[in-house]
Amino acid sequence: MERELDRFPRVGDLIAVLGNWTLGDGPLYRKLADAMARAIEDGALRAGQRLPSERELAKALAVSRSTVVAAYDELHTRDLLERRQGSGTRISRTARAARSDGRVSGGRGTATFQRLIDGPGPVISLACAADAGVPEVAEALDEVARYDLPDLLADPGYQARGLPALRAEVAEYYTDQGLPTSADEVLITTGAHQALVLLSEVYLRGASTVAVEAPSWQPCLDVFRAAGADLVSVPLDDEGIDERRLAAVLAEQRPSLLYVMPTFHNPAGVLMSGARRRRVAELAARHDVAVVEDNAYAGCVLAGDGAAEIPPPLSAHLPTGTESVVVESLKSVWGGLRIGWIRGPRGIIERCARRKALADLGGPLIEQALAARLFPRLPEIVKKGAVERAQRCEQAERLLTEHLPGWRWRTPDGGSSLWVSLPDGDADVFAQIALRHGVEVIPGSTMDPTGAHDNYLRLPFMQEPEVLEELVRRLAEAWGDLSRHGPGEDEVRARTIV
Repeated sequence: MERELDRFPRVGDLIAVLGNWTLGDGPLYRKLADAMARAIEDGALRAGQRLPSERELAKALAVSRSTVVAAYDELHTRDLLERRQGSGTRISRTARAARSDGRVSGGRGTATFQRLIDGPGPVISLACAADAGVPEVAEALDEVARYDLPDLLADPGYQARGLPALRAEVAEYYTDQGLPTSADEVLITTGAHQALVLLSEVYLRGASTVAVEAPSWQPCLDVFRAAGADLVSVPLDDEGIDERRLAAVLAEQRPSLLYVMPTFHNPAGVLMSGARRRRVAELAARHDVAVVEDNAYAGCVLAGDGAAEIPPPLSAHLPTGTESVVVESLKSVWGGLRIGWIRGPRGIIERCARRKALADLGGPLIEQALAARLFPRLPEIVKKGAVERAQRCEQAERLLTEHLPGWRWRTPDGGSSLWVSLPDGDADVFAQIALRHGVEVIPGSTMDPTGAHDNYLRLPFMQEPEVLEELVRRLAEAWGDLSRHGPGEDEVRARTIV
């Protein structure tokens, strides 16, 4: 009987391992064979593992079946694949992998993480929705060098909880929002992602269930899966997580954790209303479930007459005794700072601090001193950024309306992306065609395991104006190819990006 580990879990996971396999010269079948050979060598594909059928992989990659057959034949001649009647196509038992996996694997967030490692390459990548750094970073850095560096250098440099000055700034930031906070209720982390990793280690020991929004951002979901948690999806509406469906999930599933993104949800761009926040807080208290409130995009405001006022954090509505933490970062200032934090009860902060000390002994202090200098400037930075963000969003919407009139989206309340619905299209298939036109698309299936958003894709719009124009032009060409020919046509129709 075949063991579960012998099968590749989903064809989408295999595609994530292959990455931008269409780049370079030569026929598609050879590029596909080369990409699979690299994955075998790196250890991302294991000896004895059964691969999808030619027809299944061809459909997922939007190529002809003959392309996959030829790729499998090529790998067979290299002694990397073996075929047996009744057991399908497998990685050869004699294939030798590297001593350790050289590529990121283990979830649908694979492509996003690997893109950060590989760099942008010749494609326009939509894997990351991050802004360029603001000019104020340079000004604050000069102040750190002038005034803060002597005291920093006098410190041994190991602050597992974070620089006290920065923790005090974060505490004041939440107190001003109606969530009274002290510095010992704050832990500084290496970005919001590390904050989620630490919280998953604290909350998800043993068999656990996490209630999450659908859609949600797949690297965050992969953090919970890596901790062994089962995920239960709750849909969104225009005010945030659906409160009726959430009530049912909390009553029936009794999850260990509720993970929500109230302020500018990623990828949907929804701002949870104040009324919805109060209702979610009531439900969490009634069912005694801890809440992780991820507001990493809180500073990514869109200016305009219809811009909504941001309500106090969801945690501010929770009654005493209901456990909650807030995760946030300086993403709107510059993701390259890698400054995030957790705001929560002292006991949770203490447990997370122990795990952070084990991971890295504490984050770099110069960056934290820089962040402390930037905090008083945040309101002005957010205000200026909101104008540019609104302009880029408007440009992206105008270009899509002009070149892809059948695509649909809701203008986001905030954030850095459009959550786009494709008409009668499978975004996984379109992603493969778009890749051959030089655009890396993250399809909706990676962000919602229920299948409800398989025809969606996330389109980050914080690009330079000329890049946005080229991006939409390439997407329109790819959509035209899909509309005219459909997936799986002869590879001579596919374009090679050199």
